[in-house]
Amino acid sequence: MDNPAVFSRRLPADLSPNAYAAARARVGPIAHDLTLSNPAACGIEYPLDLLAALAGPAGLVYRPDPKGLRRAREAIAALYPVDPEQVVVTASSSEAYGFLFKLLCDPGDAVYVPAPSYPLFEHLAALDGVRAITYPLDRAHRWQPLPQDPAHAKAAVVVHPNNPTGSFVDRDAAEALVRGLPLIADEVFLDYAWSGVPPSFAKRDEALTFTLGGLSKSCGLPQLKLSWIVVSGPERTTRAALERLEFIGDNYLSVASPVQEALPEILRRAVPIREAIRTRCLANLAAARAHLSPRGAVELLEPEGGWTAVLRFPRVVAEEALVLELLARGVAVHPGYFFDFPVEGYLVVSLLPPPVAFAAGLRTVIDTIAARV
Repeated sequence: MDNPAVFSRRLPADLSPNAYAAARARVGPIAHDLTLSNPAACGIEYPLDLLAALAGPAGLVYRPDPKGLRRAREAIAALYPVDPEQVVVTASSSEAYGFLFKLLCDPGDAVYVPAPSYPLFEHLAALDGVRAITYPLDRAHRWQPLPQDPAHAKAAVVVHPNNPTGSFVDRDAAEALVRGLPLIADEVFLDYAWSGVPPSFAKRDEALTFTLGGLSKSCGLPQLKLSWIVVSGPERTTRAALERLEFIGDNYLSVASPVQEALPEILRRAVPIREAIRTRCLANLAAARAHLSPRGAVELLEPEGGWTAVLRFPRVVAEEALVLELLARGVAVHPGYFFDFPVEGYLVVSLLPPPVAFAAGLRTVIDTIAARV
């Protein structure tokens, strides 16, 4: 028998699947999966030679740089634009969070994270011995963050745009939230804005700021495992942060050389992939508007960007009971409680599935809820 006392308290005490995850495992393939988050599995065409640059001879040479190869950092810096010396390359956004929690927090310290939001922050923080304190997003005001006491945390995370609400963070709201705390701005979905691209936080100079991006979302290439941190703020503090991030990175050296050498070419070639993802998301968003407008029982909470949409439904049935019923009818959606919505009555759907499957699944969702109203 396992002895829980052997293992670190940084890990959850109970790793057994919840009722929904267990039901999905039993059901097997889903006819209309509205939880898909991998664009490479959604019928979007990728050029077969898109990754040819990975085979370049430069990738055979191993000259690691703790901050990332200069060639890769220059390509990333040009996206914002910033000085390449402000860029640190990581293997993933999750690793970037790990670096930043190590940089900013001692064991037992806390960071502010948004709720609702992607259900990963608590685990990432705990794995570094850090506590995640959630702050609420105000639905009545475009899901903007509400101010918090800076004395309770060492840093604050904003997701711009948020996953799943699709809401961008206004600069004034961000400043009221952090009030001098270091800011971690997760901008992995920033390329997917539905009515004009809001400004990045990458040039915020008021206080220490860490802006996150990566290939997984910006280019639809989660399999390449390359992300980045752009550091900005007062010059002296920024320089000190970069020195410490370089020390952290030197102890991991986790990013493969071939993908860093190939990055400029991959960024150039992946532009049509990003446009195909945008087209798919906008088509499904238009379908959601068309299907939901005449009904009334289910409300689309209009996103400003990102790959997800939130549906509000009358609380005539519990979220878990509803998603299990939908699963039995061949439709997979996320319950709102996965994302820490404050009350029941929310569903989250991906905008990535093929349009026919998306529309069919959405109709089933609407019909299932309407039958209970």
